[in-house]
Amino acid sequence: MEQRHPDMPKFVKKCYILNLNVSLEYEKTEVHSGFFYNTAEDREKLARSERKLTDDKCQQIIDFKRKVCEKNGYGFAVINQKGIDPVCLEMFAKEGIVGIRRAKKRNMERIAKACGGNSVNAVEDMSESDLGYCEVLREYTLGEEKYTFIEGVQNPTSCTILIRGPNEHTIAQIKDAIRDGLRAVKNAVEDKCVIPGAGAFEIATSVHLQKFKDSVAGKAKLGVQAFAESLLVIPKALAENCGYDVQETLLLVTDEFIKNNIPVGVNVNEQGFIAPIANGIFDNYCSKRSWLNIAPTLAQQLLLVDEIMRAGKQAGGAQQ
Repeated sequence: MEQRHPDMPKFVKKCYILNLNVSLEYEKTEVHSGFFYNTAEDREKLARSERKLTDDKCQQIIDFKRKVCEKNGYGFAVINQKGIDPVCLEMFAKEGIVGIRRAKKRNMERIAKACGGNSVNAVEDMSESDLGYCEVLREYTLGEEKYTFIEGVQNPTSCTILIRGPNEHTIAQIKDAIRDGLRAVKNAVEDKCVIPGAGAFEIATSVHLQKFKDSVAGKAKLGVQAFAESLLVIPKALAENCGYDVQETLLLVTDEFIKNNIPVGVNVNEQGFIAPIANGIFDNYCSKRSWLNIAPTLAQQLLLVDEIMRAGKQAGGAQQ
């Protein structure tokens, strides 16, 4: 969103925001209709009446701004979902009102959630309770585009994250990282708990299962051992991705856990172990629960497969 008049203020402190859904420009009728006149004076009267209708709406907004801002000297901004013609923009600029036109509906909804207030569909129904508020409203230029930033809002339930990067690939990576982070926070809030990360959960569970298998008899003991060893895939992958010796790193971390019985994981900065709780490294409970349920089920289904049949043509085609 950007301002459409050069004389409008570019930086406003302590600003009221009016979310408007009212046309402030001349619009053609929705059905085919015609206006006929006999003289040039009649045409002039018709043009003045059309202009007066729009000017009256604009003047009502200006009067409303004077009413709510005269006691505290706050700024005033109008964000309109519909159009604002040049004459109304000129009237707003003379009054020191920031006018933004043709804002998208989804942006209007987000602004209402961020700044408060309500969307106004008629200038006759405006009240101070319909206004949003922000500490700073400013226009900022990024490259060739101009944007309007609304900052310092109170009790927001919506926000915008500005992402800048040298190319599209970098921006896409940043967006993915932000999306993953927000989803992780959402899952943690919904789960109301977290699990130590850096492979600490898998190491602790594997050690526990290795001890538990001694109390199991028969073939089930082999299944417990296989499951305990499979859990170590994640800490092994962490060590391998960091370029460390997998077996040495795994032994260091496992021995530290057995000795002190506290959660320890793989240190990605230097070969060895790290205390994930002390360093704020956590995993989501729901994701761990999900793969703990899915992995044994998939293993059972694969073990039930007697034969795998290959379908389709072979490479190069079969010779007759």
